[in-house]
Amino acid sequence: MDNICASPKQDMDIDLCGVTVAYRSYKERPSSLKESFLHLLRTGRFSKYSTFDALDDVSFSVPRGSVLGILGSNGSGKSTLLKVLATVLKPTKGTAKVSGKLSSLIELGAGFDPELTAVENIYLNGSLHQRSEKQIKKRVKPILEFAELTDFANKPVKFFSSGMYARLGFAVAMDINPDILLVDEILAVGDERFQEKCNRAFDTFLAQGKTIVIVSHDAEMLRSRCQSIMLLSRGKMVFLGHPDKAVELYRNQSYEPALRVSSNG
Repeated sequence: MDNICASPKQDMDIDLCGVTVAYRSYKERPSSLKESFLHLLRTGRFSKYSTFDALDDVSFSVPRGSVLGILGSNGSGKSTLLKVLATVLKPTKGTAKVSGKLSSLIELGAGFDPELTAVENIYLNGSLHQRSEKQIKKRVKPILEFAELTDFANKPVKFFSSGMYARLGFAVAMDINPDILLVDEILAVGDERFQEKCNRAFDTFLAQGKTIVIVSHDAEMLRSRCQSIMLLSRGKMVFLGHPDKAVELYRNQSYEPALRVSSNG
């Protein structure tokens, strides 16, 4: 870990050093402002809480043009890590450096306004990535065709199925031509044919020397697609290395660290 932090390499798209994300879990909340101030006068704090580390001192690098898989049981910190990489969440401690244009698929429907149509959401996302109206207009048809949603172009996305959401999200994310793509379990909702289309898009993406980080519970998919796999458990990175070894450890469930919780108040 120390070597990664001390000597970051220039060919790394992602570089994390000692990243910790701590959350507070409140034991009791005052029911009124008066009660809050009384508790503050007695204890020096507004309310009692415990803290837990959703991520605990995580350090790693991802080489440019590679695929990193992330495995772990529910609550292991996978989604928190992706949010840090997507710059949605700021670490409590440590540093996270992500180089290049980033696109993420970390939550179904994220970035879409459910009241807007598919076309309107394409324009919305395009403007967020600083594309001109003329540039967006040229891309609307290819995005809808890739997502297989041409017949639903003017339908509000709140009426879309989860699979339709996933197809539109993937098509929009890939169309901005990112350097780094972050993908959560979102693609698991697509049908087999669309997943094959996504895999072909991934292959093209990697052939261009770009980087993918995939979170999934599908160990075999990660084994087949990733150069390396990280195992997370209770916020700790317990393994990072060859996919075969990672999958073996994951299935044996023999890597659980002690849970670190501290109290305050």
